[in-house]
Amino acid sequence: MAPPSKKRLSPPSLSLSKRLSDLLASLQSLALVPSPSNLLYASLLLLALEAVLNAAIILRVPYTEIDWVAYMQEVALVVNNATYDYAVLRGDTGPLVYPAGFVWIFSGLYLITDQGRNVLLAQWIYAGLYLANLALVFRLMCKTRKLPPFALVFLSLATKRVHSIFVLRLFNDPVAILLLYAAVNAFADDQWSLGSFLYSLAVSVKMNILLFAPALFLAYLACLGVAGAVRQLAICAAVQVLLAVPFLMENPMAYLKGSFDLGRIFLFKWTVNWRFLPEEAFVSRPFHAALLALHLVLLLACVPRWWKMLRSYSTLRRSDAVPELSAQLLVLPLFMSNFVGVAVARSLHYQFYVWYFHQLPYLLWCTK
Repeated sequence: MAPPSKKRLSPPSLSLSKRLSDLLASLQSLALVPSPSNLLYASLLLLALEAVLNAAIILRVPYTEIDWVAYMQEVALVVNNATYDYAVLRGDTGPLVYPAGFVWIFSGLYLITDQGRNVLLAQWIYAGLYLANLALVFRLMCKTRKLPPFALVFLSLATKRVHSIFVLRLFNDPVAILLLYAAVNAFADDQWSLGSFLYSLAVSVKMNILLFAPALFLAYLACLGVAGAVRQLAICAAVQVLLAVPFLMENPMAYLKGSFDLGRIFLFKWTVNWRFLPEEAFVSRPFHAALLALHLVLLLACVPRWWKMLRSYSTLRRSDAVPELSAQLLVLPLFMSNFVGVAVARSLHYQFYVWYFHQLPYLLWCTK
């Protein structure tokens, strides 16, 4: 009689392997695996979730007053008294230190929100700004296809502080950075004049947007030549002048010193990046000069690489062969230029986080 056959058992590793395979298949159906082709679906899902999350934050988390009242006080004199002298415009936090674009945009918010008193309405407006900003960032990520879809979660749902800066604090930094991302999207779409207009508008809200300028100037030269670069710089300059005409006519020196004061000393109590220094060192001119010198050295070290990338971009953008690669060659120098400036900034405050936060995952994915 033949011996009974032994039942063959599957090794545990095979069973585990099958389970992992099934799990990965499920994740792929949810567009969470590292496939850039799924970025659009992940973006739409996250934007829908963000709309709900922002509404919940506004309705359930108390608003904290920091600068909103001061903004409204600064623009009130312009709206109500037609005062255009920057030597006079001020609020509870001190004199007005932002360019003319800030005045006009926040004058509009002043009128819409009943002279700034309807803070809840302002929060809903900022929720719209948050979603628009996120949509523009997601669009850049979709164009470059550098990040996997799951990385978008870190740019959205996981950003407690960014939500706070937008809808619970109502700072002006989100307005400036929203216009900046709109400009970068326009540049990536080969709409250079529109991009220059939006970029200059962003600068007119807050001067930190100039940190992108070194790489942008190289992009102008690489893609448009000297004549084209001059034309784009003229657009940028024209926007600044047109927005500032009333203030320049009233008191040009006060306007230029107030809105573009490169020598301004920041208060030590608000700094985040140099908190470990003694206050005497932080406010000293040698320290500021050293930071400026380091900034210039870092920019000069980056210029050859940026120029090579942007020249390649200039060639590839005329071809649809690898559109995501060409977009990467444009976006990376711009983000690097900003990050270099942030790394050696004279002072970073909590709200300045939005200057660079949405660029960090992209920069990380570009490293080895």
